[in-house]
Amino acid sequence: MRVRNEEEFQRKKNEIMEKCYECYAEHGLGAVSIKGLAEACGCTSGSFYTYFTDLDDLIVQSTAYCMSKVEDDFMAKAPTDIEDVWRFIDEIPYWTAKEHGKKYRLMYQVYTHPKYFSHGKDFFQGVNRRYSEYAAELESKIAIPKDIITPLIFILIRASVHYALFEDEFYLQAQLSVLKKGIAMYLSQKDRSLKEEKPL
Repeated sequence: MRVRNEEEFQRKKNEIMEKCYECYAEHGLGAVSIKGLAEACGCTSGSFYTYFTDLDDLIVQSTAYCMSKVEDDFMAKAPTDIEDVWRFIDEIPYWTAKEHGKKYRLMYQVYTHPKYFSHGKDFFQGVNRRYSEYAAELESKIAIPKDIITPLIFILIRASVHYALFEDEFYLQAQLSVLKKGIAMYLSQKDRSLKEEKPL
């Protein structure tokens, strides 16, 4: 029974974090009161303190939780083989901007605020770890070593986030061009090495 109660507690907390983050992303951090958040979540103002110590705790936890979900959405679209890489590179920045642009804008507002800066540093340390893990997962699918995939992921993510924030097409295309050329060069070198190793 206790496990079930804990699961229900976490489910409700996750639901509150998502709703609150959406409210903040839509209206801004200073424009939504606890009362407004409670109404959006279908609960009382007092019930928030069952899940969070204060408003800052809500902001920090909801930002980390919701942005980790964005990462999961991102990686769910990851390429399944080397031929799918080009589709992924071309589609993902526009999909990210459409689906998560407001969330990214809010994340940077939160993590660049002096009050929450240390939480931002912790979050991005986790991002570094998770993207390295994603690179290891992709290695077997697209046949590119993880130590090469990892920096390429960061280029794509940064380009996609920048586009989601500012819709800067010039910057996006410049970054994607570097990314595509880097992959093409690696594949060309790999193909040449295989031909040289092949016995006559």
